[in-house]
Amino acid sequence: MKRILIRSGKSPLRVATPTEFIHQDLIGTNTGNLLFSDSAHKMLSAPDTEVVSNGIRTDPSARRAAEINEQYDVFVVPLANAFRRSFQVSLDRLSTLVEQLTIPVVVFGVGAQTGADYDTGELKPIEASVRRFVSAVLDRSASIGVRGELTARYLTDMGFPADRVDIIGCPSMFLYGDTFPAVRAVELTAASRIALNLSPDAVPVGDIAGLARTAWERYPHLLYYAQNLVDAELLLWGDLTPETGVEDPFPLQLSHDLLRENKVRMPLDPAAWIDELRGHDFAYGTRIHGNIAALLAGTPSVVLTHDSRTLELCRYFDIPHVPIDSVSADTDPRDLYEYADYSAMTKYHGERFERITAFLDRNDLRNTYSHGDGGAAFDARLAALGLPASMPVWDGSDDGHMRYRVSRLRERIAVANTRIDKRVRENKELRTRLAAAEERADENSLRLAAAQKELAATHKRLAALERRIGGIEKRAMVRIVPAVRRRVRRLSKPGEKG
Repeated sequence: MKRILIRSGKSPLRVATPTEFIHQDLIGTNTGNLLFSDSAHKMLSAPDTEVVSNGIRTDPSARRAAEINEQYDVFVVPLANAFRRSFQVSLDRLSTLVEQLTIPVVVFGVGAQTGADYDTGELKPIEASVRRFVSAVLDRSASIGVRGELTARYLTDMGFPADRVDIIGCPSMFLYGDTFPAVRAVELTAASRIALNLSPDAVPVGDIAGLARTAWERYPHLLYYAQNLVDAELLLWGDLTPETGVEDPFPLQLSHDLLRENKVRMPLDPAAWIDELRGHDFAYGTRIHGNIAALLAGTPSVVLTHDSRTLELCRYFDIPHVPIDSVSADTDPRDLYEYADYSAMTKYHGERFERITAFLDRNDLRNTYSHGDGGAAFDARLAALGLPASMPVWDGSDDGHMRYRVSRLRERIAVANTRIDKRVRENKELRTRLAAAEERADENSLRLAAAQKELAATHKRLAALERRIGGIEKRAMVRIVPAVRRRVRRLSKPGEKG
């Protein structure tokens, strides 16, 4: 049996509680990561193949590398916008691990992140890290799979051979193989259910707050689907902003109207997320995977693009999209829906699927669609699991997570107390050292005073000595000068001999 190790927050077949998701960060800070890793996991679940999750964090130690080399046949690394400055440390850590591996390493759908203008000049500071990573991967695979044309050009401009860079998009779009769910036709009214998704990164580019305000004012059944770990923590713990009066136009505080009205959800497992989105009439926003999840549910969706990571995938998959800086805060979701055209997205899906399966074949990876049951067994196992629904806003009641909250607070208090005790010991030691230093300073002050007194006495003796020497010199001059004068007079008389 072929054993595949895959980089992912968790296996899609593992049922985790909301508190486990948060405490262990199983989403890798963003639920969208699980959408593409789950799809890759399913795709690779071919007969006589075992797919094992490695977790999202990279252990680059020699010990872990040796374990991987011994226990697995291939290491698969689904990535998103990994070629970005904020990911450089993680990319270097991943390179350190890959460089120690003797088994094949296959990268799925990696992308470069720049602005919507595709200017890769801003990525110059991480070029060495990207070059190191790609070189290590290509030393262990036939090719590297990238998101789209931008990333392909970025790598070929760096000198990597074009025939070893395959454009395959993102695995998330192939959750159902070569078929794609039909996008429902709807008529949006005030009673329609709207799924909104937003990202803080888009705030400098467009009026995110205004768009959200317009949407929930016109569509009272709207839900905002957050995706970040910080959102999950807010929904689980809450904050004091309702009491302090602190407000922010972006929905990341309980004082925001969307949270006050319990209109925020945090999806955890992609399968449950997609199932929930089937109950919505339209989805839109700045999150690429938030909108892909809706499309996989058959729900019409439009992406508001604000950078290359969203734009590159929209262009590759023909996902309806609009630049966020071209829409106003007053934009009605109905206008976006009427603009959207899904024909190219569905028409060319089969070709794109053939492209990604060719990439897998090239790298000696079988897939369940071409070599198995099309994912039927995988889907059946997934359907039998009790996956958690999206998290709502905690209202303060016992929602089943009170034990965790109390235990977590107790743990954090214990950690804080340990740190306080450590600081107390350190302060005590510092005070002891300070007292000793002050004592030494006092002793040195006494020595200095004595030295100054001795110096003053020395100066006094020196002055007396100088006076004595001056007196001696004066008396000597009194005797010597007249004698010298007499001698000079005798010498000056003509004919006289001295």
